[in-house]
Amino acid sequence: MKGFKKSLFLMVTVLVFGLLAACGGNGEEASGNEGNGDESKDSKSEKKSLQVGMTLAEDSHYYKGLEKFAELVKEKSDGELTIEIFPNGSLGGERDMVESLQVGTLDMVLSSTGPLGGFAPEINVVDLPFLFEDREHAYKVLDGEIGQDLLTKLEDSNIKGLAWWENGFRNVTNSKRAIKEPKDLEGLKIRTMENEVHMDSFEAMGANPTPMSFTELFTALQQGVVDGQENPVPIIKTSQFYEVQDHLTLTGHFYSPAALLVSSKVFEGLSEEHQKVLQEAAQEGAEFERQVVKDMDKEMVADLKEKGMKVVEDVDKDAFREATKSVYKKYEEKFGKELIQKIQDAAK
Repeated sequence: MKGFKKSLFLMVTVLVFGLLAACGGNGEEASGNEGNGDESKDSKSEKKSLQVGMTLAEDSHYYKGLEKFAELVKEKSDGELTIEIFPNGSLGGERDMVESLQVGTLDMVLSSTGPLGGFAPEINVVDLPFLFEDREHAYKVLDGEIGQDLLTKLEDSNIKGLAWWENGFRNVTNSKRAIKEPKDLEGLKIRTMENEVHMDSFEAMGANPTPMSFTELFTALQQGVVDGQENPVPIIKTSQFYEVQDHLTLTGHFYSPAALLVSSKVFEGLSEEHQKVLQEAAQEGAEFERQVVKDMDKEMVADLKEKGMKVVEDVDKDAFREATKSVYKKYEEKFGKELIQKIQDAAK
C-alpha cells in the first residue's frame, strides 16, 4: 500500500510539474508576442518633433506661414508629428542652415533662393531681373513642372524641396537719395544676397553690389558699411530698416520666392504617411503664406511712409529692364535660353 501511495504521489508530482512547465512555456511565448506587438505599436505611433530654422523675425511672413504649417502638420498627423520654429537666425545664416540639412544636423529650413545656387545652380534662373510679370505668373511657373523640376535638383545635395513659398517682389532702400532710374544707383553700395545673378544685376544697374549675410545687414546699414539694400516690403518693415534708411523705391526688380526644405536624411527616416503629411502641409502653407505677403505689401508701404521713409512709386521700369539685358545674355548658357523663354512664355 505504501508503495502504491508513493508511486501515485510521484505520478501526480510529475503531472503537476509538466503542467506548470507547459504553462510557463506558453506564458513566455505569449509574453514575447505581446512584447513584439507593443514595440510595433510604439514605433508606429512614436511622436516626432522637427526643427525648422529661418532668419526673419517672429512678426514676419515666414513666421506666420510656418505657424500655419505647424498647425497643419499636427492636425494631419493626429499629433504624431510636430514642428518647432527657430526665427531670427538663431540657428545660423541661410547658407549655414542649408549646409546643416545636407548632413542631417538640422531638420528643416525656410530659405530665400540666395544660397541655393551653391547647391543647385539651375535654381537661380528664377532670380533673373524682371523675369516674372506678376505673382500669378510666378505661381504658375513655380507650382508647375518647371518649379518642381528645380526643387528636384537639390536632391543631389541630400536636400528635399517641399514647396515654393514667397518673399515677394524686391525693392531698393538707401540712406542717400531717391532712386527713379538706374543712373540714380551709380556709386551706391547696395547689400545683396550671396547670389551671382543679383550681384551682376545691380552692377549692370550702376550700383556697387556688396554681398553679406542677412543677419549682419542691420548693423552694416546702421554703421554705413553699405548705403542701402534690397528686399520685399514685409522684410523692410519687420526688420525695421526704416530706422536706418530714408528712401524706398518700389522697383520690383526681382520676384523672390522662398523654398521650404527638409533634410533628405530626415525625410527618408519618416513613414510614408508622415512624408505625405509634410508635402501636403507645405503646399497648403505656401498658399496661406503667399496671401500673408500680399496683405502685408498693401498695408506696410503706408506704414513705412508714416515711419518717415520717402517712397518712390513712379519708377522708370523700362530703363531698368534695358539696363539688365546684359545679365540675360550672360546667363543664357548657364540656365539655358530655352528654359528662360519657357518661363517668360508661361505668362501668356
